[in-house]
Amino acid sequence: MATNIAEAPPAVVPDRARYDGSTLRAAIALLAPLAMSLVALAVHRCVPDKQEEPLNWLASLPDWKHPYPIVLVAIGVGSLLASIVHAGIRPLRSWIRFYAPLLVILPIWLLIWEYTTVKRDWLKLPFFPGPDEVFGAMIEDREMLAESAWHSLLLLMGGYVAGVISGVITGVVIGWFSTIRYWAMPTIKFWGPIPSITLIPLAFTLWTDSYYCGVLLIGYSVWFPVTILTSSGIANVRLSYLDVARTLGASETFLIFRVAIPAAMPNIFIGMFMGMAISFLSLIAAETVGVKAGLGWYMNWQRGYMEYAKVYATLIISAVFFSTILSALFKLRDWVLAWQKGVIKW
Repeated sequence: MATNIAEAPPAVVPDRARYDGSTLRAAIALLAPLAMSLVALAVHRCVPDKQEEPLNWLASLPDWKHPYPIVLVAIGVGSLLASIVHAGIRPLRSWIRFYAPLLVILPIWLLIWEYTTVKRDWLKLPFFPGPDEVFGAMIEDREMLAESAWHSLLLLMGGYVAGVISGVITGVVIGWFSTIRYWAMPTIKFWGPIPSITLIPLAFTLWTDSYYCGVLLIGYSVWFPVTILTSSGIANVRLSYLDVARTLGASETFLIFRVAIPAAMPNIFIGMFMGMAISFLSLIAAETVGVKAGLGWYMNWQRGYMEYAKVYATLIISAVFFSTILSALFKLRDWVLAWQKGVIKW
């Protein structure tokens, strides 16, 4: 009997073919950092230097003991290990396949950095040292950098927590009570946008202790965005939530703390993120001007001595420092707003 062509089943691509193609792409993505690290190592070893090597403690070491090639080798080894774990541990495959390819950015960036400075001398010393000198500066001043990072953390957290607490309290009061919002909001909109850096002279006239001045400046810079976003979230809580709670006999305290504030948490976290970004700028400004400790103070001190390798080392550590704190805030947001997962992408 003839078979109806319209009823013939469609061709199915074998699962093995799909798997092989996916596996090949994953292997290329996972091993790309290893390949770029080998390219960077080849450029480091084979291309002659045009910048004169500075006279420091690195000059007495053999090349294979310098920090830059060690970093490249560590990136390559990490890429290779990620590939092995990806092949052997199935539950980690999706995580490794998503994050491991991002590692290729690091050897590419290091290759461009060394090629434009040490190898070609397009960016001149002493303002643009190579990666080996910068990594060497991190190792040389590791104790002072660690102490400076600790002082920066204490100052940042002190000012940020004070700013968030005061901003949430102010925002809740303004957002909930219309009479207070009528009188307070114009004042906040007038004074709030003033940059905290411009208040440095005033702060140092009020307090002689530079630490409390720094906390005040950072707290002020965080307070404004948290206040505005919190008040907006409180004022825009759905009336249906409040009506249902009132119908069930909820008091005004219950409405504020159990209905309005939880409903406004997405807005509050937006204000916290904005405040965190501004607090980084205020931290560096406070440490540069008056606070006698911290990463900003160390960077300004080394810049005065033309130690630009240590300046760039501080910038790299500051980037890692700030991104780690921001990632921790993201984790806190994910935990508090777990009910939004699947509803809102972030």
